[in-house]
Amino acid sequence: MARARHTRPKAQRRSDAAFAGLWHAGWAVAIAAVTGFLAAGGRLAEGPELAALASVGAAALLGAVLSQAGSVGRTVAVLTWAIAGTGASHLTGGIAGPLAVWCLAPAAAAAAFHRRELLALGAAAALASAAVTALDTALFALPGAATALVPWLSLTALGTLTLGFAAGLVGFQGAVKRDARRGERADRALALLARQPLLLAVLDRTGRILNAAGASMAGFAPADLEGRSLGHLVAEADLPTLAAALHDAARTGVGGCYVTTPIDADGWLEISLRAGEDGQLVAAVRDAREQFARERRQEAARLAAEQQNAGKSRFLANMSHELRTPLNAIMGFSDIMRQRLFGPMADRYAEYAELIHESGSHLLELINDVLDMSKIEAERFELSIETFDAGDAVEAVLRLMRGQADRAGVHLRAALPAMPLYADADRRALKQIALNLISNALKFTPRGGAVTVTLQADGDVLELVVADTGVGIARDDLERLGRPFEQAGDAEQRAAGSGLGLSLVRAFARLHGGDMSVESAMGEGTAVTVRLPVVTLEAAEPIRQRL
Repeated sequence: MARARHTRPKAQRRSDAAFAGLWHAGWAVAIAAVTGFLAAGGRLAEGPELAALASVGAAALLGAVLSQAGSVGRTVAVLTWAIAGTGASHLTGGIAGPLAVWCLAPAAAAAAFHRRELLALGAAAALASAAVTALDTALFALPGAATALVPWLSLTALGTLTLGFAAGLVGFQGAVKRDARRGERADRALALLARQPLLLAVLDRTGRILNAAGASMAGFAPADLEGRSLGHLVAEADLPTLAAALHDAARTGVGGCYVTTPIDADGWLEISLRAGEDGQLVAAVRDAREQFARERRQEAARLAAEQQNAGKSRFLANMSHELRTPLNAIMGFSDIMRQRLFGPMADRYAEYAELIHESGSHLLELINDVLDMSKIEAERFELSIETFDAGDAVEAVLRLMRGQADRAGVHLRAALPAMPLYADADRRALKQIALNLISNALKFTPRGGAVTVTLQADGDVLELVVADTGVGIARDDLERLGRPFEQAGDAEQRAAGSGLGLSLVRAFARLHGGDMSVESAMGEGTAVTVRLPVVTLEAAEPIRQRL
């Protein structure tokens, strides 16, 4: 894998620029201090020495400004140092003068910038400066520095250059170490990318891969994909799908698709695309073969479960039909016996006939519930839609349940519309809904409690509410209720039913396009609401009490 090109973070670039600015400013201050000292002592007057010092001081000040101007500014600053060093040497005796050492100033400045690419330029500029100074010395009669100033100028040149080199190289070494650490982190990141399961790539907007790293896909290593189109990973039939995803990513910033590979018809790839700020796209390619295999297994398991459930429903429906025929005969004969239609019968036998009839009635209700649920699950239940007064249907159920309420010691009351409330629905299903809800409410309401049945219209929605003051339903049981054969309460309460009542209510409601909801709290009672969009007249009707 090719080594990554390491770029400095913005914070580090600002820090390097600040260091270079301070380095140049320090050099300028040193030159100014020496110039002021010599001028104050009367040793420095207007002449070539002052011009030499001024040229280097000007280079330092200009370098402080150019160091903040990016790579071009840094290059100009190094070349400025070469010119200033050559000029200072020329004005003070050339290569043998006290300021000749300043020919090396470009190299010191290059080190102060903490840029490897400037070191070669600085060295070349210093060598060129020294060569020009030596040539000038050989060809021309250059002015020499005053004898009294030679020690001071030599000390200034050597001191500033030595300190400049030292400060620049120390800072450069720190930058080199930081770059090395950053390079190690980048290499570790690249190694991590190579081991992760995704192929990550930078694309142009046409889908051509500019850079890639990570896992191999469709027989291509990341390095082999650079310069190729992302379409090399995709089967020809899925190229339009990829093109659409690239278009979406370029237009909205996000795109993605599932495609097959050209080398394996069963191989699937998931491609996720994101738009970058520079107009390029970033792609993450994942091998989706296992995901699709898992989804196929899940789909096969779901179909098998549905077929098994449908088979169970058909079996229950057929068995229910087979059971109802002999059960009707048992109920008919027991009814004849308990009415003594063929003559007197001992009281004990009459009691047994009554029990047989009650047990048969209970069993027939259970079989009817199982038959209805089986038809619903098998999608064979057909509603018999008609227009009728929903209030009359619910009132008929109330009359039927009045005796059970009296025997249980529960007050059964109702709030029904005074005027006809017409609905387009299945009359038997609506009566079954009301019967199941009222029966459940009576079952779970202790003696002395009350069950209230409310029927009203909310626009085109028929709303039936059965509320009781019973024992309530626990929160955990609420989540299960409404599923076939799920029951709430203790063992005695569960033994009183089959667990099909509420599931049938919900199923009948949904067949009508409605739904059922349950609200309850332990010790505070339960309210079950069924809403059906079946009302034919949208009118607010007065409510009256029907007891």
